[in-house]
Amino acid sequence: MKVQIINLPKISDPRGNLTFIEGLNHIPFEIKRVYWIYDVPGGETRGGHAFKEQEEFIVAISGSFDIIINDGKRKKTVHLNRSFNGIYIPPGHWRSMANFSTNSLALVLSSTFFNNEDYIRDFEQFILTRKSYLKSISRKIIDNAINQFALNAVNTTVNDCQFYELDKHHREKGNMTVVQNGDLIPFNINRVYYLYDVPGGEERGGHAHKNLYQLIVAAGGSFDVILNDGKNKKIVHLNRPYQGLLIVPGIWREIVNFSSGSTCLVLASEVYTESDYFREYNDFKNIKQV
Repeated sequence: MKVQIINLPKISDPRGNLTFIEGLNHIPFEIKRVYWIYDVPGGETRGGHAFKEQEEFIVAISGSFDIIINDGKRKKTVHLNRSFNGIYIPPGHWRSMANFSTNSLALVLSSTFFNNEDYIRDFEQFILTRKSYLKSISRKIIDNAINQFALNAVNTTVNDCQFYELDKHHREKGNMTVVQNGDLIPFNINRVYYLYDVPGGEERGGHAHKNLYQLIVAAGGSFDVILNDGKNKKIVHLNRPYQGLLIVPGIWREIVNFSSGSTCLVLASEVYTESDYFREYNDFKNIKQV
């Protein structure tokens, strides 16, 4: 594979647009790790490293920035400023992120777990060793230890949904939050989607899932998540990019009270399958009463 811009689905809606990314569908690798960079001072630069094995896909969810790529012979600059396309970067490319606009938000999907040994942080070493490590690359398949809940959609309650304080890696050049498979959340990430351009005060959602686990993060702005298990309701306010709400299968959820310019980021356990949805509340409630 080569460095390339990949256009993503953009589902337009007057209540706010939605874009989603599925591993091995929209991008050429399985998603092992997701992180997002925020609070970056305008004009700052991040990165300046290469990977021996890791593949990346980078999206400007909000704002804009440049990706500067060097393959050892040529340098290329790609400007990202749209939520519905991103850049795929294979291993063996030196990359940095520069010229961040104020309040920009960078989403990065990675093909591997964090491994400091996979990084090359010195450019001269990158030039000297690039050919040798690219020859030895072989795709590694990692068996993830998944701590799945012993739950099903029939007997789950709002109390099974958990609020997480995620890691916040503070940097003067901008903060970063990371979520990877088998670490904190009890599922593998197979799909990532985000709601953006949501008018202030709008509502989204109004459905439940049979099998899907999801972690919802207010990557920008704020909103409320209304949880309903058919008997009890619970409202959770999200307003920090380093906090997440885990929603288990069998919970009717609505997202309301969006602040203007907010971005709702969702990490999901399954690729999109319409048969996994409860779209009608009465159908959902009938299942919960079984």
